[in-house]
Amino acid sequence: MNGVTYDTFQEACSTMGFLIDDKEYVSAIKEVTELASAAQLRRLFMMLLLSGSMGRPLRHKLQYLDLTMSQDELQAFCLLEIEKLLQSNVKSLRNYAGMPVPNNSLVSQFSNLMLLRELQYDTVSLTHEYDANIFKLNEEQRVVYDKIIDCVSNKRNGFFFFVYGGIASLLLPGGKTAHSMFNIPFELTEDTVCRIKKDSLKAEIVRLADLIIWDEAPMTNKLAFEALDRMLWDIMVSVFDRNKDLPFGRKVVVLGGDFRQVLPVIPKGSRAEIVMVSINSSILWKYCEVLQLTKNMRLASGLEQSTAQELRSFLDWILQIGEGLCRTLVNDKLFVDIPSNLIIPVLENSVEDIDRAILAPTIKSVEEINNYIVDLLPGEEKNYLITDSICDSDAYFDVDVDWINVEFLNQIRCSGLPNHLLKLKIGVHIILLRNVDPAGGLCNGTQLVVRDLATNVIGADIVSGSNVGDKIFITRMNSIPSDTVIPFKFQRRQFPVSLSFVMTINKSQGQTLSTVGLFLCRPVFCHGQLYVALSRVRNRKGLKILLCNEELVDPTRIENVVFKEVFDKI
Repeated sequence: MNGVTYDTFQEACSTMGFLIDDKEYVSAIKEVTELASAAQLRRLFMMLLLSGSMGRPLRHKLQYLDLTMSQDELQAFCLLEIEKLLQSNVKSLRNYAGMPVPNNSLVSQFSNLMLLRELQYDTVSLTHEYDANIFKLNEEQRVVYDKIIDCVSNKRNGFFFFVYGGIASLLLPGGKTAHSMFNIPFELTEDTVCRIKKDSLKAEIVRLADLIIWDEAPMTNKLAFEALDRMLWDIMVSVFDRNKDLPFGRKVVVLGGDFRQVLPVIPKGSRAEIVMVSINSSILWKYCEVLQLTKNMRLASGLEQSTAQELRSFLDWILQIGEGLCRTLVNDKLFVDIPSNLIIPVLENSVEDIDRAILAPTIKSVEEINNYIVDLLPGEEKNYLITDSICDSDAYFDVDVDWINVEFLNQIRCSGLPNHLLKLKIGVHIILLRNVDPAGGLCNGTQLVVRDLATNVIGADIVSGSNVGDKIFITRMNSIPSDTVIPFKFQRRQFPVSLSFVMTINKSQGQTLSTVGLFLCRPVFCHGQLYVALSRVRNRKGLKILLCNEELVDPTRIENVVFKEVFDKI
């Protein structure tokens, strides 16, 4: 490896980063010593702890650690948690000569790190921001704002709203995914409960919350909301009368989203199954008040490039596609006629502009184009391979795991899972596939530009979200796919990123781009996909479409999938 001959396969694998041991963490720290600042090294250290083999309780607490705390505070916290782990084995730091012990004067502030972090807001600067932006709300937005704030300020508990628009909660300070915040299991049933104990630190945060905002709600299975409802009643029962006919433990809950967009993903699910797991099919929906936002703010930001009439025409066309009104019926299938000025013979894309992207319906198409673009770029290519292994479990009684070899595992492709082979060059665009450090801007979907390629770390600049310009270092992490189609659990250890010159249509939902090349080598296949793809741009001039499906009868017409019955329940 790299010109060095090793005596054993184990040594060679360790050099390549295939072995999960302390040597990988030490090597990662050494690699970035000359590249990173002190704050960046501390951040990398925390990420290594989170991705390593330390006890789960410590990893869980470290993700809420404030990385701006002093060295003494950081040391006191880490020593305290190590002491707790040792005490579980009837040992103590005092058993080891020369080891420091926690500073008791600093330990008391760590009673609830999660709550401390939630309350770390600069109220002065936020007040100035509020004063500067409150008058920018249009009439519809102001009505929605006033109604929600009135409920929160005057303790009008139990109100449940759906804002028919969008909020982009991960772009808000402190925003995080609902699954991580409420411990919602990925595998849902009608009896699923959120894994938050009534006397836990997270339960204390939930009890103190006055308002819960959940964006992109139509994409989420209704069973997740019902699990949240049960959990909120469980932890709020000592405060409120459980017999009240109100949802979500009488919390004020605001859901946001657009039912024209992609609905919950049900692998191999029928049209009826997908509609029935949408939030507006839930027993909770009868309590919901729908608040409409009809003005498209994404298109409004494109007035500099287009006239008001052009934007209005484009908006009407997109809305008709989303609602299945712009149509031609052929053999009971819904087709959309694509204007000739949007169709191109080849894809045009500048890899220098992060505000541009190619969208495709399937992961296979995305991978093919991403790899093609990387091969076109100048510079030395570095390949990163992964480690796959079957998870220890007693749940495989009906699966013969003996035939599942490493080569088979390497070939598995799942949404949200990094590939077996990751091809990178300096300057390429990548996207995070999981939440690494939400408070630091490293969320699922954060876009980055690669700056350094080492053996055990990747250095990159954040180019999207609220931490644009920050340089971060990413290490390999363990990922277990939640895809229920796979009849066994396996673990993949790889950098949690993928190339982002091209992304799936579903992954692009919620993003705003200046230029979109829509690559349709096959038709869209689920409700809302075409609408999502066409509505990512600020104006019509930023959209180009390539229709290259050999089965197309008419090269200017593409199938559109719309489940109209989902609109009947709004």
